[in-house]
Amino acid sequence: MTTLLRIDASARRTGSLTRQLGDRFEAEWKRERSGDHWNYRDLALQAPSHISEDWIAAAFTPADRRTARQETRLAESDRLIAELVAADIIVLCVPMYNYGMPSALKAWVDNVVRIGRTFSFDLSRGDFPLEPILSGKTLIVLSSSGEFGFDKGGVRGEMDQLVPHLMTLRHYLGIAEHHLIRIEYQEFKDERHAASVTKSLEESAGLARKLTASLSQEAAMA
Repeated sequence: MTTLLRIDASARRTGSLTRQLGDRFEAEWKRERSGDHWNYRDLALQAPSHISEDWIAAAFTPADRRTARQETRLAESDRLIAELVAADIIVLCVPMYNYGMPSALKAWVDNVVRIGRTFSFDLSRGDFPLEPILSGKTLIVLSSSGEFGFDKGGVRGEMDQLVPHLMTLRHYLGIAEHHLIRIEYQEFKDERHAASVTKSLEESAGLARKLTASLSQEAAMA
């Protein structure tokens, strides 16, 4: 059985394009593999706390020396990390806000990329002391943007601070494989946007079919 973690990062509960992409991907996945387990984290309903001085002090205190108050401060982070650890596939439904990620997603990232839990730190490694702990996960990024041309080489390729940020972090989330589907032209509301919505919804369903078929084939050969 495969475990999937769906994270919705859009502040909009209705009319969200990234939620529509997530719904299409999830529906197609469940049609092909109804026995897989899904966990859900809606950051619009329950945004993670931003890290603070107390959080940092607790995270960098060895586990066997933490106070009860420090353990309480890290409890939310522990829950989010547990969801991440359990996931084989992360379905991240995230719009581009001001060319980057929504603040609620940044708070999630700051809570899960944590010393001793998702990365280790050892100065004996020289100039690269951080080393990921997790591995083997697949990340599906289902995104949307008001403008267009954010792919590498596009007219706004250098303005995208969302996908490159996620790719920089992917090792600390245990990501070995990733896929990106993105709706564009949202602010233009023209035929290009309509075509992008249709194309991306079809791609979401197609990606779900492709991945489920691969998993089923692997299971048959095991």
